Amino acid sequence: DFPAKLSDTKNEKTSIKQTEKSAKMGGKPEKYTVKHVERAARISDTSARVPRASSKTVRPAQSFERFVRVRAAGVEIQRGTRNVHISGRIASRVGQTVSVAAQQIFGWIAAGGWIAVLLILVICVFGAAAGIYGGGAVSHAELPISAEVYAYQPVIAEYAAKYGISEYIALIEAVMMQESGGQGLDPMQASECGYNTKYPNTPGGITDPVYSIDCGVHELADCLQAAGVQNPADLEHIKLALQGYNYGSAYISWALRNDGGYSPENAFEFSENMKAQLGTSVYGVPEYVPHVLRYYTYGYLFGGSLLGNQAIVSIAAGEIGYREGAGGYTKYGAWYGLPNDQWCAMFVSWCAEQCGYIRAGICPKLSYTPDMVRWFQSRSQWYDRTVTPPAGAYILFDWDGDGGANHVGLVEYVEAGRVHTIEGNSSNMVRRNSYPLGDTNILGYGMPKYP
Repeated sequence: DFPAKLSDTKNEKTSIKQTEKSAKMGGKPEKYTVKHVERAARISDTSARVPRASSKTVRPAQSFERFVRVRAAGVEIQRGTRNVHISGRIASRVGQTVSVAAQQIFGWIAAGGWIAVLLILVICVFGAAAGIYGGGAVSHAELPISAEVYAYQPVIAEYAAKYGISEYIALIEAVMMQESGGQGLDPMQASECGYNTKYPNTPGGITDPVYSIDCGVHELADCLQAAGVQNPADLEHIKLALQGYNYGSAYISWALRNDGGYSPENAFEFSENMKAQLGTSVYGVPEYVPHVLRYYTYGYLFGGSLLGNQAIVSIAAGEIGYREGAGGYTKYGAWYGLPNDQWCAMFVSWCAEQCGYIRAGICPKLSYTPDMVRWFQSRSQWYDRTVTPPAGAYILFDWDGDGGANHVGLVEYVEAGRVHTIEGNSSNMVRRNSYPLGDTNILGYGMPKYP
């Protein structure tokens, strides 16, 4: 364990600790009573929602008087007569969704499904190689989520926690992206939701974006529970939940009873049945599921964009803001077996574990930074500070100038001659730092051979 500087812009010194955590991914949403309903249909540019009558009295949402202060450039939210200004950098994307799917990939390999997985990996490697390794500098992963949706991430996180679906933030963002792109006063298009008890149950009735998110997230939590979704990678049941969010949860029980789950065919059939029953020309959006999934992290993970180096970066970004507890305790150290020890190396090892890379032999599981250097050197994956590293590279630091490693982080991207990192145990927390390329405090880079 060695003393370390926090960044090239700080003179402050701290003890850099290295550990890892016990990760529990893919928890089930809390149980909520699912209200089976019927909704009258409407047409929308992006999707349709249908009103329902609940069999039970729903709780009115709390009134929120505070302004929403979120980081995202150039976004303005109208809350009734208030203007909520949002400025600064876009908040970090929660990366937990990537971990479960990545672990499933390697689980498939172990179970003998290596041929299909190999095809996925070949597509990913050839499709991403030029952008990731071909040009030196690496930019941010490009995800099809608007700045307006990103701006709501803290609010989404608040209500996801409230309704027990914190691990589904990326899915909520995808739903919002499809419903509104984050625009307007009802970004979750929740006016016709049964939980809306404050505003008219008509399209566009809600005029408070925060209340819209409250209602919409509550509704989605019910749908995830009713559909039996196990984790953020459980796409089979997520599809059922999403179509239920659009049609109303009565679709979920109907689809389970008739076909055992969602299918594009029964989504169309249900819409036709409801149109005939209600005498309307439109009922929901039969293609709602693929429309939402194009914005969902997993659609891109299996398409290649987040597999490999960007997967581990996404996991790390999802941990930004985590702070060690009393006595230096961290979940990363608890996972490793050293809950109160120095934890920068254990943090990056934990991130690799969430992607399945340790079990696959792609990344090391280590708590001591000099051992990391030796691990990469033994595999000819070690590079000195003069190179321009790709995203996902391990960046090792030598604060003392003695030629030994005493801190480690992950490269997030390189831009304008600076390497931007995500580091554990920087000021006793997970946070971003940046350094000039070739900085003398950088010992070198370990570059795993990501799939």
